[in-house]
Amino acid sequence: MTSEHKPFSDHFAPVSGAYADFRPTYPPALFDWLAEVAPTRDLVWDCACGSGQASVDLAERFGRVVATDASADQLAAARSHDKVDYRQAPAEASSLADQSVDLITVAQALHWFDLLRFYAEARRVLKPGGVLAVWTYGVQTVEDAAVNAHVQHFYRDVVGPYWPPERALVETGYRTLDFPFAEFTPPAFAMTAQWPLSRLLGYFRSWSATGRYIKACGEDPVVGLAGTLAPLWSDPDVERRVTWPLSLRVGRN
Repeated sequence: MTSEHKPFSDHFAPVSGAYADFRPTYPPALFDWLAEVAPTRDLVWDCACGSGQASVDLAERFGRVVATDASADQLAAARSHDKVDYRQAPAEASSLADQSVDLITVAQALHWFDLLRFYAEARRVLKPGGVLAVWTYGVQTVEDAAVNAHVQHFYRDVVGPYWPPERALVETGYRTLDFPFAEFTPPAFAMTAQWPLSRLLGYFRSWSATGRYIKACGEDPVVGLAGTLAPLWSDPDVERRVTWPLSLRVGRN
């Protein structure tokens, strides 16, 4: 863990629209469990909220959600909700009041933070006994072995060189990161979806690595993958099961 300031790099600005449209949704059971372990259900800080993938689900279970992100492009694509207050702010400087927050959530974003500064901010704004929950999801698997083999090749070998180095932290489920809170073990959760081919391809276009590939190479790598998968899919309207394992680290202040 470093105390050096990490300048914000908006890896998702080129794909913000696709990010909002095609990201998978988190299981409702995750948010039910978070509501159970929070000391009260008054205020959640959804940090690095992106386009609000978790924010709206949290608002269904808590009185108010302050959802922050450093990216204006991501916030512009966020889903509105009367109990969600979207704000542009870095993870390390939320502007929230001391000891005001029951729960802090960080979904698929902790690897971008200056951890020492973020953890200090989390301790400042959490109530005594408040909960910090961070999670990430690993590489998806797709129903049908042949389809999945091409998907894994695309992830690893085609856009693989264009993933930012922080991606390695995602693949290890954040287990290599310091987590200076009173940690406890969550239940097991996974994300699942039934998607047609078009939605799966849209999801691949939402990857930061895809955006970096397009910028570097001047072409969309998903076009080639689409040509490979189409005959294997047989009917583009057929929905196949897609699964992502969720890795959580959860602790109390």
